Amino acid sequence: MKVTVNKHTWMIPLFSLVLACSVSAQTPSPDQRAFDTEQKMTDDERFAMLVSLMGVNGVVQVRDPRIPAGVPMSAGYVAGVPRLGVPALVMSDGSLGITNPGYRKDDTATALPAGLVLGASFNPKLAREAGALLGREARSRQFNVQLAGGVNLARDPRNGRNFEYFSEDPWQSAVLAAETINGIQSEGVISTIKHYSLNVNETNRHWLNAVIDPAAHRESDLLAFQIAIERSQPGSVMCGYNQVNGAAACGSADLLNDVLKRQWGYKGWVMSDWGATQHWDFALKGLDQESGAQLDKLMWKDEYFVGPLKQAYDQGKLAKQRLSDMVRRILRSIYAVGIDQWGPAPKVDMARHRQIALDTARQGIVLLKNEGVLPLAADTNARIAVIGGYAQLGVPSGAGSSTVLPPGGYASVVSVGGSGIMAGGRNLYLLGPSPLAQLKKLLPKAQIEFDPGLDPAEAVLLARRSDVVIVLGIHVASEGFDSPSLALPWGQDAVIQAVASVNPNTIVLLETGNPVTMPWKDSVKAILQAWYPGQAGGQAIAEIITGKVNPSGHLPITFPADLAQTPRPELAGLGTSWGTPTTVRYNEGAEVGYRWFAKTLAQPLYAFGHGLSYTTFAYSNLSITGGETLSATFTVTNTGQREGADVPQVYLTQAAGDRRMRLLGFERVELKAGESRSVTLTADPRLIARFDVGAGGWRIAEGNYKVALARSAVAPVLTGSAALKPRLF
Repeated sequence: MKVTVNKHTWMIPLFSLVLACSVSAQTPSPDQRAFDTEQKMTDDERFAMLVSLMGVNGVVQVRDPRIPAGVPMSAGYVAGVPRLGVPALVMSDGSLGITNPGYRKDDTATALPAGLVLGASFNPKLAREAGALLGREARSRQFNVQLAGGVNLARDPRNGRNFEYFSEDPWQSAVLAAETINGIQSEGVISTIKHYSLNVNETNRHWLNAVIDPAAHRESDLLAFQIAIERSQPGSVMCGYNQVNGAAACGSADLLNDVLKRQWGYKGWVMSDWGATQHWDFALKGLDQESGAQLDKLMWKDEYFVGPLKQAYDQGKLAKQRLSDMVRRILRSIYAVGIDQWGPAPKVDMARHRQIALDTARQGIVLLKNEGVLPLAADTNARIAVIGGYAQLGVPSGAGSSTVLPPGGYASVVSVGGSGIMAGGRNLYLLGPSPLAQLKKLLPKAQIEFDPGLDPAEAVLLARRSDVVIVLGIHVASEGFDSPSLALPWGQDAVIQAVASVNPNTIVLLETGNPVTMPWKDSVKAILQAWYPGQAGGQAIAEIITGKVNPSGHLPITFPADLAQTPRPELAGLGTSWGTPTTVRYNEGAEVGYRWFAKTLAQPLYAFGHGLSYTTFAYSNLSITGGETLSATFTVTNTGQREGADVPQVYLTQAAGDRRMRLLGFERVELKAGESRSVTLTADPRLIARFDVGAGGWRIAEGNYKVALARSAVAPVLTGSAALKPRLF
């Protein structure tokens, strides 16, 4: 081939062209491969790929004969096409570890801390490491699809599933979810992103109609999905149980066909949540695969993508083109992630995985209050009381499909129960090692005694004769259940108040999956929020209390003073029997969490982004630039006496005269004592814009935009502003 430039002729080496053409011919795109494979399939093979079957567990108690012998029991099995080299899909729940709710006897896995712990770390790198861990442990069990990537926003502090997710903020949730997905898929395992969309309350979730303004939806929950999908390209999107503005999330042509596939250009496949397919015509509205078909038959009387969908196809109600599209989307993700190219499974280093779980707990525990009592000196000979929270056994984890059986098994399981299909899995799971044992290990000279905290009067007896009291408050959060209040259950508030009344050095350690109210807040010296800290949580708690580790977590969710401060002081449907249709109106729209508090000027108990350290940090040299979007450059300095990590946060506070609070960016910065670092954060312009439904795009108004560099959503340190140009994009 000849190329003429300025009248000179240059020869491109023929071997380079041959090589380029050869490589191109040998590596067709995932789209082309999916097209070619689907063309060769029979209709029976096509339909078989549209249904996943649930393995034997507490709900499905008989092995489905359609699952071949030798396939490990898990959340889902989808037949492959061996003659065409298409592998079967074997799916596991896996947001917080490879779950095993009765599927496989004695199969343990790394039990990671709750999603809110990772959210509190504000550490995308750690999220990617956790995702890679999930991918390796999944692959070692021959699971090639992880039902992970939970990006739902914490709209309601009573939501029983908040602990699985990352935060109340779209940007933070999207960044961390994307890195988790990237980690999983880097190991050759497909990840979902879930639960699309507004699956943010658990009360009668199958019958819940979530009502929201469409523009506000785009600026909040859907924006979290959009950004996370762009940054990670998950193989599948899992739609939720609920309805959105009257249409089932898994049968919403607006959400699935128009927004997800047409506007966002998503190329993977949409799978339903387990028990969320209610009609065959969901296929016409964008659903590509029915999941856990046996549950649909249990709840809605049929497996809709088996007989009914085939019948619709035979009658011409389902076009051949749409059937091919459903299959091609699944095949494309298989090829894009490479699950058809598996070699031997990588060796799993469980010690390394435990270290990742430990690092996550260390970085995600939040020091909310400290009046000089923490840390406890390692050589102290003080009399220390540890009270309540099953501290002699272990740390709690959340309940539901995300529950993981850790190495060595549970320290204990306490049945809680309730109504509905998830009642059997609603338990208090305790993971060792225990905080009590770890404190004794790190404080060898101290005199440590334990009281179960069952009776305030009995707890007071120990508190009176102790120099320091560490009292634990725990709460069981579970999939399928919302909490009726934000109070600690089982009389624990009374125990804390009684103990604090007789001991001035009381430390409260909270192990909960949601915010709680604190009627005793002003009576105690220190408060730690440990969430559900995973299999190494007991160690991380002891290390932070003793100062071996400097706390660095920051709240990913606002702690309200009471429910009266929230958009829905009374949750619709709470207390109704299982199966009752209900409507929840998310009238706060895009003003979720800290945004709502900024709008209403209410003062939270503890704000989004709040977190203390055993060192101190200063901010300086803030510079804001505008134009197409906003950028902030500033300096962070560790002004204390020890190494630590800080999370400076940049917020939009006013947009062209409109008072509006938006997290524009954050950075986890680890600094030695006296060290400084310059940080630049550039905002995704959608965080600044409003969504214009009529125009079908994002609109930035011309004007001045104010920004705050802050320690939390209510603690600005430096402010600045810049002008932005008007545009629609």
